[in-house]
Amino acid sequence: MQLRDRVAVVTGAGGGLGKAHALLLARLGAKVVVNDMNAANADQVAAEIVASGGDAMGFGASVTDEQSVAEMVAAVLTRWGRLDILVNNAGILRDKSFAKMDLADFRLVVDVHLMGAAICTKAVWDIMRDQQYGRIVMTTSSSGLYGNFGQANYGAAKMALVGLMQTLALEGEKYGIRVNCLAPTAATQMTESVLSPGALTQLSPDLVSPGLFALVREEAPTRAILCAGAGHFARANVTLTQGAYIGNGSEAADRVVAVWDDISDRAGEVVPGYGFAQAERELASAGHDLPTMAVQH
Repeated sequence: MQLRDRVAVVTGAGGGLGKAHALLLARLGAKVVVNDMNAANADQVAAEIVASGGDAMGFGASVTDEQSVAEMVAAVLTRWGRLDILVNNAGILRDKSFAKMDLADFRLVVDVHLMGAAICTKAVWDIMRDQQYGRIVMTTSSSGLYGNFGQANYGAAKMALVGLMQTLALEGEKYGIRVNCLAPTAATQMTESVLSPGALTQLSPDLVSPGLFALVREEAPTRAILCAGAGHFARANVTLTQGAYIGNGSEAADRVVAVWDDISDRAGEVVPGYGFAQAERELASAGHDLPTMAVQH
């Protein structure tokens, strides 16, 4: 019962991965809000949690509907008085090659994944700041981290969530808010058409959700990207190579090409603590004695 007295919201939890997340959090003692566009599915999962001795409520709402999300958060506070964990899991697929993709489908996928997560996070942000505690998980994907044919819209939205996580982790740090990303590989309704039956069996959502606990517990890290699937867990990082100083001048462009291998050499690469670290190192390389920029809160 490591999450006893914690209150968690899981979006897109009427089935698949979100349901697995909700059931796990409930088993760990959390009070769970099961959100889904399909209210009946949300209520069914909540009822399953209650039947197992847990405490849960279903709430039917689209994560893109600001008013409905605000009403959900208000209902949570009315019932339990706090909100500790937000798992931004809701998502959709509209896969096609970029050449054949309608921009309306591009916008829709970005709206659900990125804006949906932003809307839900904004709705809980001040609550978590005021209580000096919060755990937020964005659901990213290997399609965003590394690309995947036919998923330009999905990949763009999923990588955008990494950027959102990186910044919110910095802004939330002094308020006790820790923000991380989970990159799952799981058999859900969204993947049934692209995976073989054997792979679907191995990629049960139940084998992803244990990683969620590491990201929402009291001792959770912040700014972590956890990749999970088939019971295997790994960390992904956005890194920066040591690079090479080129300077300016008429031959600078040719010199960049000439030392491309040095620029790309991954020996000694780092994970910057914040975005301005890149500019700090570039200016230092150019001979400027620049003090480390303080992270603004």
